[in-house]
Amino acid sequence: MNKMTAAHQIVLDMKIARIISIYSEEHNVSLEEATNTYYTSATAKKIEEGIADLHCRSDKYLADELWMEVQENKAKA
Repeated sequence: MNKMTAAHQIVLDMKIARIISIYSEEHNVSLEEATNTYYTSATAKKIEEGIADLHCRSDKYLADELWMEVQENKAKA
């Protein structure tokens, strides 16, 4: 892994941690539950693959996107 790739991954990891923290706080769930929700979501896959430049969106926006995805999945079940 070159320096630029390593730096990019560190920044992305920090962003993910903030998204999880915001999700946990806003929806009154544990960090463990928020982490599990994030890493099993389509939103996470899109962010990590760089789809639609989601990683450029605000942490709050992405936490809200995650919440909407969870609510849509509950409605389908």
